[in-house]
Amino acid sequence: MGVYSIPNQSGPCRVLAFDAETCIGCNRCVNVCPSDVMIPNPEKGKEPIVLYAEECWFCGGCVQECPIRAITLVTPAKQRLSTVWIDKKTGAEYRIGMKDPLPPNTTPPADNR
Repeated sequence: MGVYSIPNQSGPCRVLAFDAETCIGCNRCVNVCPSDVMIPNPEKGKEPIVLYAEECWFCGGCVQECPIRAITLVTPAKQRLSTVWIDKKTGAEYRIGMKDPLPPNTTPPADNR
């Protein structure tokens, strides 16, 4: 008798998008995920299997850990405005809780009286 896992279909949305042509199946994203959303694919060199999409915290750790940027975090529409921002000068994308955050804003607020 074999053991198998079936992805939970009751999740709110698709939380991760893998580029199947780019992903090398290193499973670094699986190992860094704090909520164990994914499992390694039994086929060597294939992208991980997302089993528990509803458990995703949208922290972006898997995206940051991927050495070849083969993962895209698909955040729900209501969370997109508050968790991701882009630097206008460089185009760099930032997330709450990321490894290398922006330096603090030291510019005093404008006096609009």
